[in-house]
Amino acid sequence: MTTTRSMRPVTTVLHARPTVEGAGVHLKRAFGFSDVPLFDPFLMLDDFRGDTPEQYRAGFPWHPHRGIETITYLLEGEVEHGDSMGNRGVIGPGCAQWMTAGSGIVHQEMPAGDEHGRMGGFQLWANLPAVEKMRDPRYCGVEAEEIPIVEDGDAVVRVLAGSIAGVSGPVNDIVIDPEYLDVSLRPAGVWTHPTTPGHTVFAYVFAGSVCFGETPTGLAADGACFGDGSVVLFGDGESVVARGTADGGRFLLVSGKPIGEPIAWRGPIVMNTDDELRQAFEEYRDGSFVKHDAGGRS
Repeated sequence: MTTTRSMRPVTTVLHARPTVEGAGVHLKRAFGFSDVPLFDPFLMLDDFRGDTPEQYRAGFPWHPHRGIETITYLLEGEVEHGDSMGNRGVIGPGCAQWMTAGSGIVHQEMPAGDEHGRMGGFQLWANLPAVEKMRDPRYCGVEAEEIPIVEDGDAVVRVLAGSIAGVSGPVNDIVIDPEYLDVSLRPAGVWTHPTTPGHTVFAYVFAGSVCFGETPTGLAADGACFGDGSVVLFGDGESVVARGTADGGRFLLVSGKPIGEPIAWRGPIVMNTDDELRQAFEEYRDGSFVKHDAGGRS
């Protein structure tokens, strides 16, 4: 449907803020701890694009996660990955990694730039409901050629999760029923995409500029345009409509089913209560944090 009643309005606009994480990685945070529960079921989105190796190569040495899923999508450079399930490998340009930490995983992510020193990509954290927080961990590595590319009107879309025009992405069986699309809009092109009512939907613009919203004719409004580093949260509805400006635009479109549960969050661990949080860190200190056997790859 494309009536104005079905279109999702823009309700919140944030701008990615510089921060330093890991062992000294300079990145931009689109949203995070201070924005919970606005983006439920999503907790955090980091944009780690950069062209100065000294600002990213220290990486993210071994650290734990519990109670969440981490989704890494790379545009440029490489990230070497290792974890307590025995997974080892390199995430290259156009590749993705969907890791369900569940009951607990320890891993490291060590970035390396391309021949020009460029590194670029995104990491999204998604929450898990209470009944899934202590499930077995799962690792899903996705090669670039496994991600379908769909031409949909004025847009070219890489489908990591969810579906578009009858084509589904390689990541499935995720509890929050996510959609994760990398959308490139042609200059002045208009694109309308159906969304599931009741789901949280946001866009992150990372190239050019994109207009979201509606006018009486059903097209994205000229006055609601957003550039690189803008995160746009939508209200409820049955579709998102976007228009590229004269130079076109590129953005992530992400959606998922809200969880609506209490959140206790400290560092890399997200539980429902402070007691669960304390227990997780005590187990990490005493060596009983990891509860799985090696081999949790899907």
